[in-house]
Amino acid sequence: MLEMIYELTLSRLNIIASKREVPAILRGMYDDEAYARQQSYFRANRSVSLVSTLVSTLFTLLVFAFGGLGWLDSLVRSLSDSPVVQALAFFAVLGTVSWLIALPIDVYDTFVIEERYGFNKTTVRLYIVDTLKSLGLTVVLGGGLLALVVWIYGCSPHWFWLIAWGVMALVTTVIQYFYSVLLVPIFNKQTPLAEGELRDAIEQFAKRADFRLKNIYVIDGSKRSTHSNAYFTGFGRQKRVVLYDTLITQLSTDEIVGVLAHEIGHYKHHHIVLSMLEGLATSLVTFILLGLCLDSHELAAAAGSGMPSFHVNVVIFSLLYTPLNILMGIVSNIRSRRGERQADHYALVHGMGAAEASALKKMSAMSLANLTPHPAVVFTSYSHPTLAERVTTLTAATNAAERV
Repeated sequence: MLEMIYELTLSRLNIIASKREVPAILRGMYDDEAYARQQSYFRANRSVSLVSTLVSTLFTLLVFAFGGLGWLDSLVRSLSDSPVVQALAFFAVLGTVSWLIALPIDVYDTFVIEERYGFNKTTVRLYIVDTLKSLGLTVVLGGGLLALVVWIYGCSPHWFWLIAWGVMALVTTVIQYFYSVLLVPIFNKQTPLAEGELRDAIEQFAKRADFRLKNIYVIDGSKRSTHSNAYFTGFGRQKRVVLYDTLITQLSTDEIVGVLAHEIGHYKHHHIVLSMLEGLATSLVTFILLGLCLDSHELAAAAGSGMPSFHVNVVIFSLLYTPLNILMGIVSNIRSRRGERQADHYALVHGMGAAEASALKKMSAMSLANLTPHPAVVFTSYSHPTLAERVTTLTAATNAAERV
């Protein structure tokens, strides 16, 4: 309930802030018609998010009000004496029900909201295929990890937090290293960027920035959406730059190089590794606290269960952990915004500030981005500085450098 109030408060503040005057440095991004469309899109997304939050909260309240967790716990205990089987069955039922409740909202968002504003390119067939693939990954990877973690707890409850954290740390590192090789191809086709003006410009910049770059790939994001993006993934021999095909059609060569200069800045400042370490530290705290709660009779009783179990206590723990999770998310976003500023500065000092600023404005306009977010929403929820801040910094510094 507190989480819902928190989210609704931020949403309301953002709606109020959306009516403010557009910052001077961003004026001209939208004409009157486009800005009205942006405001409509923003409010449509807020409405969908509001419905999602209310439905999720209502479902949780109903589950507790009618003793749903206790009933489900009794059911899975009757199926098997194995804690692993019980946990898998418990989360399979709970996850399936949660997914079915969220599915209509996701379908509406994809095929009504995104379609109405010209972003959706996903066909019904592709949506179904993507959904089945996602469910398959959840069953194989999620189910496999869950079974392993429950087994570890059964073997060593005292050292569970450390052993389970070590296993998760290893899996996370492997996934991060091989993400583009193992997971991305399940959903998207990646092809090396063809020889030509764009590749030459990227390689020239990489050479000028003393950055070894061989793996430049294009991903077929246009088969799902017109939204564009670029990202840097992996490290060591597996590091690669990935461009959405939509990005290539929407931006000029200089603008794309400006975006990549920013991404290379992340690598130069070791943000990928630092982000991994932050995630590992956060998960360590989570496992330490979880280890203290798994044998709690009080938590089990709160769920309507007569005795503690891994699966029931994990669910209650996740609810109690929400305030701390929100707090750690805010801290993570503060660090992330600092990293984004460093990456912007890297692009700037390498002569790509104006190009990146132009790219950011163009990408934001095409995605109908909100130009006036509320400061409280930015502080708590934004992983990037606002567009106005980034463009102001890049433009002002670029102009100053040109005057010198």
